[in-house]
Amino acid sequence: MRKPNVIVFFTDQQRHDTTGAHGNPMGLTPNFDRLARAGTHLYNSFACQPLCGPARAALQTGRYATQTGVFRNEITLPPDQPTLAQVFKAGGYATGYIGKWHLAAQDPVPPDLRGGYDYWLAANHLEFVSDAYDARLFDGDGNEQKLPGYRVDAQTDAAIRYIDRHRDTPFLLFMSFLEPHHQNHTDDYPPPEGYRQTMDANLWTPPDLVALGGTSPWHLAGYYGMVKRLDEAFGRMMDALRSLDLTENTIVMFTSDHACHFKTRNAEYKRSCHESAVRVPTMITGPGFMGGGQVTAMFSTPDIAPTLIEAAGLQVPASMTGASILPVIRDARAPWRDDSFFQVSESETGRAIRTKRWKYGVTADYDHDRPGAPSYREVYLYDLDADPYEMVNLAGMAAFRETADMLKARLLDWIARIEGETPEITDAPPTFQRQHRPHYSDLRREYQADTSMGMNPGD
Repeated sequence: MRKPNVIVFFTDQQRHDTTGAHGNPMGLTPNFDRLARAGTHLYNSFACQPLCGPARAALQTGRYATQTGVFRNEITLPPDQPTLAQVFKAGGYATGYIGKWHLAAQDPVPPDLRGGYDYWLAANHLEFVSDAYDARLFDGDGNEQKLPGYRVDAQTDAAIRYIDRHRDTPFLLFMSFLEPHHQNHTDDYPPPEGYRQTMDANLWTPPDLVALGGTSPWHLAGYYGMVKRLDEAFGRMMDALRSLDLTENTIVMFTSDHACHFKTRNAEYKRSCHESAVRVPTMITGPGFMGGGQVTAMFSTPDIAPTLIEAAGLQVPASMTGASILPVIRDARAPWRDDSFFQVSESETGRAIRTKRWKYGVTADYDHDRPGAPSYREVYLYDLDADPYEMVNLAGMAAFRETADMLKARLLDWIARIEGETPEITDAPPTFQRQHRPHYSDLRREYQADTSMGMNPGD
């Protein structure tokens, strides 16, 4: 049997709650939502580093930012690390990359810094060399190519041409879009003509942006318009697979490098370990993933490469820290971690951990040249069951000291395993004890404890 093709449909800076599968009521992503239901929806999917370069390095290598050396932007991915493309190429696949790279220091990107991809139509800094209606990429010979149409459509057209040319051979195609990232030189989110007005007429704003403001009042409509066009392009690419009779033998992953908090958590759009910057939409369809349903296991960027490599029947390199989630998709009882680890740089040097209920974060004085720090201080603790948009910071509250200590120990264990360091973490200073709404599961546990001791739950 022929090996399955693999396509990664990769967006930039897309929040998880732009999708209907995560509760957005605007109908922006019917293709994502439909295929997430039919295939596998990775409900708890996170960027391990909320920044373009480090997240992309982690995806291509299956390793965390401090392991790749790309712990902030403008650091070149070392060419000696095994990558997704190199593994597929060694396995007999044609490999192609279209779009934004952001893992080299120059445009055009020289061949030895392309991560092992053979076909190349890309730019290192796509946001600097192109615009929404001025799509410019560099081909394999380093020549600039201007593609017609809105940038999302232009790149999708190029991808469909690649798929058509390789219909008879197994291929790995990485489709890397800039959208819905802002256009840097205008500090705007430029959607296709007319889409901003359509979005404005029925705009839904996530609760964190309602409460915290930021730039969403003037940026969100354009951002949503870009998301809608991406989903339309995703559907068009899937239509191309169907027309070429490739649907049944092509694994397709849709995911993003990080999300966007619209300057509500710092002076940037990302570089924060809050849900609004690290939680991303992720689904997989195709052989091995159809009917997988909603998987709630904690999935992170370094898990992407091992998952796709195993799904293609190839050997996952020992250098990859992430793990394939295929065993969990096949059997929800399979062993899997119950937390996710985050590193952050450029706005701060920080670390965080997330369980299904808690988010715990620490920070240090930022040092541009250091990937980590010898000591950190607690800055936030959120109860995601009661506070999914992270509006009530529990750090420093005496009632949550035991929880914070447990999460601190788990975070230090992650740092030791991934970074080989043993930093100190200073407790948050005591803060005023505010009321906290318990989750029903807490009340249920209290009820069970009281009744087991013969107490009246109403006492």
